[in-house]
Amino acid sequence: MTRLTAPLSRLLQTSLALLLGCSALAAHAQSDASAATASWPSKPVRLVVPFTPGGAADTLARSLGEVLQREFKQPFVTDNRPGAGGNIGSENVAKSAGDGYTWLVGLDTTFSINPFIYKSMPFKNADLRPLMVAASQGSIIVVNQKSGIKTLDQFIERGRKQALSLSSAGYGTPGHLGSAILTDATGIKVNHVPYKGNAPASTAVLAGEVDGGVLSASILVPHVNAGKVTALAITTARRNPLMPNVPTVGELGHANLGMEVLFGVWVPASTPQPLVQKIQAALEQAGKDAQFQERLRSNDLFYEGLTGDAAVRRMQAQTERNRAVIQATGMKME
Repeated sequence: MTRLTAPLSRLLQTSLALLLGCSALAAHAQSDASAATASWPSKPVRLVVPFTPGGAADTLARSLGEVLQREFKQPFVTDNRPGAGGNIGSENVAKSAGDGYTWLVGLDTTFSINPFIYKSMPFKNADLRPLMVAASQGSIIVVNQKSGIKTLDQFIERGRKQALSLSSAGYGTPGHLGSAILTDATGIKVNHVPYKGNAPASTAVLAGEVDGGVLSASILVPHVNAGKVTALAITTARRNPLMPNVPTVGELGHANLGMEVLFGVWVPASTPQPLVQKIQAALEQAGKDAQFQERLRSNDLFYEGLTGDAAVRRMQAQTERNRAVIQATGMKME
């Protein structure tokens, strides 16, 4: 039997001690993570909304927070951090600890549009993990009454002959993408006119500053129902219950003009899987609340409730579609 030399014996002993020490540390870390998951939430949870108060993402965050606060007896606080098309608030969450106490409640556009139009991004899509596609919202194609356009086909015909000025809530917003989709799918000519928000973009249509726009339906509902603007089509596959007389693009033979915005919940990618599963379960339970669903409906949000792989696939499909449109049309920050 070969005897080990003293140096080799000491080396093996040291290696074994290190291995046992690493195993103990790993077990301790796993124990701490399990304890943190079991006790979550033990303090306030921050819901970062990367847009201004009063918008759809803000409504979703506050509505979710109310339900979750009742359930867990902990504050769920909405923290609005607007700017750069959602990049500022999203970066804040991406660089936060993955401990379950900082969430992002925002739009898919931050992930499906911004990386393709901004020269640089302060974070990577992979830095944030989607937990839920909570809701979706369509847009409405509208024109000023003075344009004389009454139908979607007339709108397309006019746009092929002369450029139409279309407003949006700003660069990289759904309205900006909607104009690009119209150009890509129908060949119309568009002069994109960005405003600072949906409200001024809608006012521009009402005042005749622009020919029309692909805008948030919720803001335009009272104006459409009062006949102050002409609604040509809804961009979702189903009619909007707030404007039931407005047809969908699919009903008018233009399904390729369909588009919707996805509203979701993300956490830092470093969040442990057991904690991810616990938060997803809490979100799924909150989504069943009748008052929560009614509040979404009244704010023109359609509840989706997709979690896990289904949420990831939906976001990936949205990103691929938007990327293709952006590359085909040259949509960019101007």
